[in-house]
Amino acid sequence: MDITEIRVRLAERKRDRLRAFCSVTFDDDFVIRDVKVIQGDQGLFVAMPSRKLTDRCPSCSVKNQLRARYCSECGARLAENRAELDDRGRPRLYVDIAHPVNAEARETIERAVLAAYREELKHSSEPDYRPRPLDDGDDEGLPDEREAPRKPPTMEQEPTTKDEEERPAPQAPPAKRPHRFGEGIFEDDQA
Repeated sequence: MDITEIRVRLAERKRDRLRAFCSVTFDDDFVIRDVKVIQGDQGLFVAMPSRKLTDRCPSCSVKNQLRARYCSECGARLAENRAELDDRGRPRLYVDIAHPVNAEARETIERAVLAAYREELKHSSEPDYRPRPLDDGDDEGLPDEREAPRKPPTMEQEPTTKDEEERPAPQAPPAKRPHRFGEGIFEDDQA
């Protein structure tokens, strides 16, 4: 499998360890989103998308996050330290949703993502920099934003889609009469 595209969205707050979110496309067919570039103690590293682990309340059987002290459904007190410990003796609170199966694949992905991150960091210092969207959503077929920045719509422009043509013009909201504090709480107040 070849990495065919990496999109990087730089984190806005520089004081956090999180530096960027990425989406990685393989063979133009498969995308993994929510890959993170994080500043660790030994430098930058890539974290795969993950989810919080849960367990069930012994009283009502509702799922709760492992850090929860009380059940979100019945309010029962939950046992402390319910999480399994990892190799370093720390509680395991998250599990990867998607991840490489071997070290070689991890290194390939990490090298490519960090190279794309550094390239995006370089582009971010340009005066006309605009971040690319992480997902294509409805942008299918639109040019890359770096090649042709989008202009904000003006009032003189014609509607571009059928939905916009059929949509009625916005109307001013009806005038509201002043109301007293607490009015409308009880049924007999609504006369």
